Amino acid sequence: MTEQQDATRPAGPGPGGATDAPDRPPARFRRDREHKTLGGVCAGLGRHCDMDPVIFRVVLAVLSVASGLGLIFYGFVWLFVPLDGEDESEARRMLTGRVDGPALTAVVFALVGCGLFLSMLNNGTLITSGATLALLLAGAGYWSRQRDTPDPDPLAAQAVADAPPETTAPPVPGSGPWWRDRLDKDGSPGGSTGYLWAPPDSVPGTATAGKESGAGAPGAAGRRPGPVGGRLISGWVTSAATAAGTLATVATWEDSALTVSLQTGLAVALAIFGLGIAISAFLGRTGPGTVVLAVVTAVLLGVATALPDTITTHWLRTTWAPGSAAAVAPRYDLGTGVGTLDLRKASPAAGRTVTSDVTVGAGRLRIIVPDDVRVSLKITVALGDIQLPGEGQHDVDVSPSRSRTVTLEPVRATEDPGTFALTLDVALGQAEVDRAA
Repeated sequence: MTEQQDATRPAGPGPGGATDAPDRPPARFRRDREHKTLGGVCAGLGRHCDMDPVIFRVVLAVLSVASGLGLIFYGFVWLFVPLDGEDESEARRMLTGRVDGPALTAVVFALVGCGLFLSMLNNGTLITSGATLALLLAGAGYWSRQRDTPDPDPLAAQAVADAPPETTAPPVPGSGPWWRDRLDKDGSPGGSTGYLWAPPDSVPGTATAGKESGAGAPGAAGRRPGPVGGRLISGWVTSAATAAGTLATVATWEDSALTVSLQTGLAVALAIFGLGIAISAFLGRTGPGTVVLAVVTAVLLGVATALPDTITTHWLRTTWAPGSAAAVAPRYDLGTGVGTLDLRKASPAAGRTVTSDVTVGAGRLRIIVPDDVRVSLKITVALGDIQLPGEGQHDVDVSPSRSRTVTLEPVRATEDPGTFALTLDVALGQAEVDRAA
């Protein structure tokens, strides 16, 4: 391979007297600076595993589209793995306040990937396929890296273990910790930092920056910092994300469930935020507000993913009133609104059982049953309240994961009453059962 040898491995003879092969994969994983396409992650993986980087690019692209795992992996590796010849990662620079376009792009990659992954949690096939493909790629990379590794020499290993530690130079007086290192990208005393935002002492023209750079010109301490990073494009990115997300939501509002419509709009908006921040790495810049909006959008996408898919986008009022026990349907469904099942004219014959399931996505479900029948109820409310006959109508207790299984005996005693076996399922709202007056 033509890449430079990793700095952490000596180029001369090893402990056993052999010289490392020039095309041997580097000992430490680093992002590739020379052959990178975006962040150098795939090029670095190809060099580290001694494989073609195209394999990693294709597989990560498939994982990104199928489950979002590719974007999550790429974003976090971009953040936490340094480039060749550097000791600081993008995440470490962000902790010091030195934030630029590539760091924000990596953050958005990870956020978009998390949003896509959350939106596909209900699709077990895609998640399983993506995890299997990722494990196969990891296994292939491990095998490719280990196939040409020579067996270690036990005598050489023992000699290295017994060798005394190397002598290190004493620390330079006055040197501070790593988070107080010089913040100029180009190292020039009077140049701009090039970061989107940074600590005050990193901006040229401030008092602290003047002291560090040795500038002694009068009035330097009062000079105002100039614009950093070129033209500000955060307003355009936010406007485009808002418009695209709104249009996508409106386009799917009529024919889709609420969760699908919200996921579509928020995913489009999050993709626009990611694209805008990626463009800002090469043209213009975005402020911290854009990153905050992208994070909020990702959180909202996760909330929209958790909504039940039975909730629709239209509020309806529906009454089901079967005229006889034979007319009672085995299932009633309502997306969003108020649904009333009136069973006063559908009393089953003596000794007979009528079964029905009623489902409401969001809203109120009311069941009216005759007073001369037995009612077997199995009620489940994901978030809301359950009201049964005899309970106070004003005693509303909203809580998550409510469920009750009860049997209501007839008010009027009969020898062999008929039975209603009802299963009630409400995602968000109230399930109420009343006896006919």
